[in-house]
Amino acid sequence: RRVSLVQLFMWLIEGLDFIHRQTEARRPFFLYWAADATHAPVYASRRFLGKSQRGRYGDAVMELDYSVGQMLSLLRTLGIDNNTFVFFTSDNGAALISAPNEGGSNGPFLCGKQTTFEGGMREPAIAWWPEHIKEGTVNFQLANVMDLFTTSLALAGISPPDDRTLDGLDLTPVLLSGSHTLLNRPIFYYRGNELMAVRLGQHKVHYWTWSNSWDQFKKGINFCPGQDVPGVTTHDQKEHTEEPIVFHLGRDPGEKFPISVLTQEYEDVLSRISPVVEQHKKSLVPGVPQLNMCDVAVMNWAPAGCEKLGKCLRVPKSEPWKCDWPH
Repeated sequence: RRVSLVQLFMWLIEGLDFIHRQTEARRPFFLYWAADATHAPVYASRRFLGKSQRGRYGDAVMELDYSVGQMLSLLRTLGIDNNTFVFFTSDNGAALISAPNEGGSNGPFLCGKQTTFEGGMREPAIAWWPEHIKEGTVNFQLANVMDLFTTSLALAGISPPDDRTLDGLDLTPVLLSGSHTLLNRPIFYYRGNELMAVRLGQHKVHYWTWSNSWDQFKKGINFCPGQDVPGVTTHDQKEHTEEPIVFHLGRDPGEKFPISVLTQEYEDVLSRISPVVEQHKKSLVPGVPQLNMCDVAVMNWAPAGCEKLGKCLRVPKSEPWKCDWPH
């Protein structure tokens, strides 16, 4: 895809302008601001290029930090900061395949984007709402992006629809109390239609493992560079449903030391998580797959404002085909 070095700046200006317009009109607003500067191909505006010690990726992070700061500053200037809920997160962990020049780091966590290991699934979650959320509060509640829909409804005083099944939970008790937690909330790790792993509390159970295929690996594509864990970071999709691999993420956040199947802890974990998995599978309501068919006309990349720069990609003829997702 073609990107402009001023694109993130344009998105920032558009976001700030939207906030101004809504505030002046005294209209409540919802702004979904999804910057992709840290997604390969990484880019940064001219004023940020070469300013970090982390190459182009660091430059992009600096500009992202600046942009978020500008938005928060505007909310304060307009006097609506105490009436505006802000949530910062990501859709996946860093893509290590693009590192070091165009990829980030997942710290101690195993592997990266495209995997169901912690490095691929953990993201930052930062909530900001002056006079409602205490500054500096840290909570270890397990949550996922699906919770934001249900939580946003609660903050707006709207009851969730009752004609469909919602997976998200209302996190307002956690966000507003500072200490409350929704105990024993499971997290389900999917890759495609396959339930790869489940986390409950500090324990995570892997029913399947897979990093990426041997074909990709032989071409130099590695989702877990320098992090080979025998029997875990497998290049074939390995089934462990008869004898799952169990980790305690509190003691072992890097998923490097499986709990022995001979221990009482292993038995106790499976006795707690197995019923949760069965109930989850029974309660699933299948949806219509949205990624089965690919179409370059739909996938065409033409961001808002591209007309002014003359950078819009021409929309090709629509010719759908069945997608092939190797990951």
